[in-house]
Amino acid sequence: MAEITYYTKEGLEKLKEELHYLKTEGRAAIARAIAEARDKGDLSENAEYDAAKEAQGLHEAKIAKLESTLASSRLLDESKIDTSKVLALSIVKIKNIKNGATMTYQLVAESEADLKSGKISVKSPIAQGLLGKSVGDKTEIQVPAGKIEFEILEISR
Repeated sequence: MAEITYYTKEGLEKLKEELHYLKTEGRAAIARAIAEARDKGDLSENAEYDAAKEAQGLHEAKIAKLESTLASSRLLDESKIDTSKVLALSIVKIKNIKNGATMTYQLVAESEADLKSGKISVKSPIAQGLLGKSVGDKTEIQVPAGKIEFEILEISR
Protein backbone atom coordinates (compact mmCIF):
# COMPACT_ATOMS: atom_id res chain seq x y z
CA MET A 1 0.00 0.00 0.00
CA ALA A 2 1.20 3.49 -0.79
CA GLU A 3 2.39 5.78 1.97
CA ILE A 4 -0.23 8.30 3.13
CA THR A 5 0.81 11.87 2.41
CA TYR A 6 -0.81 14.95 3.90
CA TYR A 7 -1.51 18.00 1.74
CA THR A 8 -2.77 21.51 2.12
CA LYS A 9 -6.00 22.32 0.28
CA GLU A 10 -3.97 24.31 -2.25
CA GLY A 11 -1.53 21.43 -2.85
CA LEU A 12 -4.29 18.88 -3.31
CA GLU A 13 -6.12 21.12 -5.80
CA LYS A 14 -2.90 21.56 -7.77
CA LEU A 15 -2.52 17.77 -8.06
CA LYS A 16 -6.14 17.37 -9.20
CA GLU A 17 -5.73 20.11 -11.82
CA GLU A 18 -2.56 18.49 -13.18
CA LEU A 19 -4.28 15.10 -13.41
CA HIS A 20 -7.27 16.65 -15.22
CA TYR A 21 -4.94 18.38 -17.70
CA LEU A 22 -3.00 15.17 -18.40
CA LYS A 23 -6.19 13.17 -18.95
CA THR A 24 -7.77 15.71 -21.31
CA GLU A 25 -5.39 17.98 -23.21
CA GLY A 26 -2.33 15.80 -22.67
CA ARG A 27 -3.93 12.66 -24.06
CA ALA A 28 -5.38 14.59 -27.00
CA ALA A 29 -1.95 15.98 -27.91
CA ILE A 30 -0.40 12.50 -27.81
CA ALA A 31 -3.21 11.08 -29.96
CA ARG A 32 -2.61 13.83 -32.55
CA ALA A 33 1.13 13.07 -32.59
CA ILE A 34 0.46 9.36 -33.14
CA ALA A 35 -2.05 10.09 -35.92
CA GLU A 36 0.38 12.43 -37.69
CA ALA A 37 3.17 9.85 -37.48
CA ARG A 38 0.86 7.08 -38.70
CA ASP A 39 -0.05 9.17 -41.76
CA LYS A 40 3.60 9.28 -42.80
CA GLY A 41 3.62 5.74 -44.09
CA ASP A 42 5.22 2.40 -43.20
CA LEU A 43 4.99 1.93 -39.42
CA SER A 44 7.81 -0.65 -39.28
CA GLU A 45 10.40 2.01 -40.19
CA ASN A 46 8.69 5.08 -38.74
CA ALA A 47 10.80 6.55 -35.90
CA GLU A 48 8.25 9.32 -35.27
CA TYR A 49 5.53 6.73 -34.68
CA ASP A 50 7.75 4.78 -32.27
CA ALA A 51 8.61 7.99 -30.38
CA ALA A 52 4.95 9.01 -30.18
CA LYS A 53 3.96 5.57 -28.85
CA GLU A 54 6.76 5.72 -26.27
CA ALA A 55 5.63 9.22 -25.22
CA GLN A 56 2.11 7.83 -24.83
CA GLY A 57 3.40 5.11 -22.50
CA LEU A 58 5.29 7.62 -20.39
CA HIS A 59 2.25 9.90 -20.29
CA GLU A 60 -0.02 7.08 -19.11
CA ALA A 61 2.55 6.11 -16.45
CA LYS A 62 2.55 9.69 -15.17
CA ILE A 63 -1.27 9.64 -14.99
CA ALA A 64 -1.18 6.35 -13.07
CA LYS A 65 1.39 7.75 -10.62
CA LEU A 66 -0.70 10.88 -10.01
CA GLU A 67 -3.84 8.80 -9.49
CA SER A 68 -1.97 6.65 -6.97
CA THR A 69 -0.68 9.75 -5.17
CA LEU A 70 -4.17 11.22 -4.99
CA ALA A 71 -5.59 7.92 -3.71
CA SER A 72 -3.13 7.90 -0.81
CA SER A 73 -3.31 11.61 -0.04
CA ARG A 74 -5.20 13.19 2.81
CA LEU A 75 -6.30 16.78 3.30
CA LEU A 76 -4.98 18.12 6.57
CA ASP A 77 -7.32 20.46 8.41
CA GLU A 78 -4.98 23.32 9.23
CA SER A 79 -7.33 24.66 11.93
CA LYS A 80 -6.73 21.49 13.98
CA ILE A 81 -2.94 21.62 13.89
CA ASP A 82 -1.44 21.72 17.38
CA THR A 83 0.90 24.72 17.54
CA SER A 84 2.66 23.60 20.71
CA LYS A 85 4.83 21.18 18.69
CA VAL A 86 6.29 21.14 15.18
CA LEU A 87 4.11 18.93 12.94
CA ALA A 88 3.43 18.57 9.21
CA LEU A 89 2.12 21.88 7.79
CA SER A 90 3.45 23.86 10.78
CA ILE A 91 5.10 27.18 10.02
CA VAL A 92 8.28 27.28 12.07
CA LYS A 93 10.57 30.23 12.76
CA ILE A 94 14.06 29.02 13.67
CA LYS A 95 17.33 30.70 14.54
CA ASN A 96 20.77 29.42 13.63
CA ILE A 97 22.54 29.66 16.99
CA LYS A 98 26.02 29.97 15.45
CA ASN A 99 25.39 32.99 13.18
CA GLY A 100 22.07 34.33 14.55
CA ALA A 101 20.27 34.07 11.20
CA THR A 102 16.52 33.44 11.42
CA MET A 103 14.48 31.53 8.88
CA THR A 104 10.82 30.65 8.56
CA TYR A 105 9.73 27.42 6.91
CA GLN A 106 6.46 25.60 6.40
CA LEU A 107 6.75 21.81 6.53
CA VAL A 108 4.81 20.37 3.58
CA ALA A 109 4.54 17.17 1.51
CA GLU A 110 7.46 16.46 -0.84
CA SER A 111 5.52 17.39 -3.96
CA GLU A 112 4.60 20.80 -2.49
CA ALA A 113 8.13 21.70 -1.37
CA ASP A 114 9.43 24.99 -2.79
CA LEU A 115 12.35 26.59 -0.99
CA LYS A 116 11.81 29.97 -2.69
CA SER A 117 8.40 30.26 -1.03
CA GLY A 118 9.66 28.89 2.30
CA LYS A 119 8.11 25.43 1.97
CA ILE A 120 10.33 22.47 2.81
CA SER A 121 9.56 18.77 2.62
CA VAL A 122 8.74 17.02 5.90
CA LYS A 123 11.27 14.43 4.75
CA SER A 124 14.15 16.94 4.52
CA PRO A 125 16.91 16.80 7.16
CA ILE A 126 15.91 20.16 8.68
CA ALA A 127 12.23 19.20 8.94
CA GLN A 128 13.10 15.79 10.39
CA GLY A 129 15.20 17.51 13.06
CA LEU A 130 12.36 19.92 13.92
CA LEU A 131 9.40 17.50 14.05
CA GLY A 132 8.02 17.06 17.56
CA LYS A 133 10.00 19.95 19.05
CA SER A 134 8.45 22.91 20.94
CA VAL A 135 9.14 26.65 21.13
CA GLY A 136 12.41 27.28 22.95
CA ASP A 137 13.83 23.83 22.14
CA LYS A 138 17.32 23.66 20.69
CA THR A 139 18.16 20.93 18.22
CA GLU A 140 21.30 19.93 16.36
CA ILE A 141 20.54 18.95 12.78
CA GLN A 142 22.86 17.12 10.39
CA VAL A 143 22.78 18.87 7.01
CA PRO A 144 25.07 18.35 4.00
CA ALA A 145 27.33 21.19 5.22
CA GLY A 146 27.71 19.59 8.68
CA LYS A 147 25.86 19.88 11.99
CA ILE A 148 23.94 23.09 12.67
CA GLU A 149 22.28 23.98 15.96
CA PHE A 150 18.89 25.68 15.73
CA GLU A 151 16.55 27.18 18.30
CA ILE A 152 12.80 27.15 17.66
CA LEU A 153 11.46 30.68 18.10
CA GLU A 154 7.86 30.35 16.94
CA ILE A 155 5.37 27.75 15.71
CA SER A 156 2.18 28.70 13.85
CA ARG A 157 -0.09 27.25 11.19
